[in-house]
Amino acid sequence: MATENPTEKDIAGLFKKFKGKDPDAIIELPPSGSERKYYRIYYNNGTVIGAFNPNIAENKAFIELTRHFTGYGLPVPSVLATNKPPNYYLIEDLGDKTLFSLLPHKLQQAEFSKYVIDIYKKALEWLPKMQVEAGKGLNYDVCYPRQAFDRQSMFWDLNYFKYFFLKLGGIHFDEQKLEDDFNNLVAMLCEAPADYFMFRDFQSRNIMIVNDEPWFIDYQGGRRGPLQYDLASLLFDAKANVPYRLREELLKYYLEQLRSYIDIEYDRFIEHYYGFALIRILQAMGAYGYRGFHEKKPLFLKSISYAQNNLAWLIDQKKFPENIPQLKNIAEQIINSAKFEKFRQADQQHSGLKIAIHSFSYKRGIPVDLSGNGGGFVFDCRALPNPGRLEKFKSKSGRDRAVIEYLEEKPEVTGFMDTTSKLVIASAKNYIERGFTNLMVCYGCTGGQHRSVYCAESLASIITKKLNVIVDLKHEENVNHHE
Repeated sequence: MATENPTEKDIAGLFKKFKGKDPDAIIELPPSGSERKYYRIYYNNGTVIGAFNPNIAENKAFIELTRHFTGYGLPVPSVLATNKPPNYYLIEDLGDKTLFSLLPHKLQQAEFSKYVIDIYKKALEWLPKMQVEAGKGLNYDVCYPRQAFDRQSMFWDLNYFKYFFLKLGGIHFDEQKLEDDFNNLVAMLCEAPADYFMFRDFQSRNIMIVNDEPWFIDYQGGRRGPLQYDLASLLFDAKANVPYRLREELLKYYLEQLRSYIDIEYDRFIEHYYGFALIRILQAMGAYGYRGFHEKKPLFLKSISYAQNNLAWLIDQKKFPENIPQLKNIAEQIINSAKFEKFRQADQQHSGLKIAIHSFSYKRGIPVDLSGNGGGFVFDCRALPNPGRLEKFKSKSGRDRAVIEYLEEKPEVTGFMDTTSKLVIASAKNYIERGFTNLMVCYGCTGGQHRSVYCAESLASIITKKLNVIVDLKHEENVNHHE
């Protein structure tokens, strides 16, 4: 496989050392919120994930933690190969389905399906094994950026909230009183037993679903810490918006699993749990402020509404920690502030981006972009298997069940849709952040009846599930739906 991209060249070289052959293709996956870059590497009928990260210490932490957890039978991706120092590595491909992708994604809480609740429970069955059992034999010297979630780590999170959310968001506060409250909150949290492994970012986006089972990724920031933090991270995960009744049910379920490993003092555990829920919420709000106010990415500001709801629940249910009156006053300001109402309204509406998806026949030419932006993606489906060559499919289209089943059985079709949909979604997310209003995507084939129609319909379905956008689907040829 030839490529001009230097990162892809190095990834391809590492893959060749691992497999003894060149990859068939390398596709960069949508960017995350870090410097890490991920690639899906295709070979024969298989795939692996290639990763590049210039942060060597973080890579070493991930690789060593992964090998440690694999030894305990935990569901994490296997590390297949690394280079030295390392800044590149290959890991097992767990697919694209996350727990987050299965959730309703509504500001008003919605009931979760039994399937989703079962996934949460399975994840909570694994969590204490990772925290307690695997945590006992772990070499915390490899952890990054610190060996423990200690007093200094907590102040980093609280100051992140102060400087990037409160100050950039225009919330008024008495700095000395807030510092006093920070000290009181941290002192209380430091009383919690903390000789366990803390995942650090245990949330629905980092739980992959493989054969209906949860698998865990992105624990490279893990370190020694308290049990409560990871539980709070999952159940107070902002845009997951877990129903409050279900949060309490899952809290009890976790404690039942935990008792198989250690004895706990229930009342003290719960007191610290809600304190860690608060610091996790504040840390997340610091991230919203940094990405939204500082980096001017409005998508992140929509999450403020979920944080407001979480803070309001802690106060209403008398779960807000005591002896931090200035912080409670700030929380009430955030809850009631009209400054954030526009973000709440924006989250209940479409992002403002319209994605026009067309199928077409190359015999008639590529559709014209009527938005005036000069067009967008044009994907050629003519290299895919053609149902139109088979007599039984000639009178049907890519909207008919028989044609859909035929195409979905072909790995080259599913691979094509996987690649093209990821490209479109990555661009769409960028367009949303930059406030763009139009994106055009066209799939073309010979007659505009089978392959292009199937691909356009499939993309529309994928985008509707994953993005808060307007989708305008149009088939340029006269396509009748028979079944």
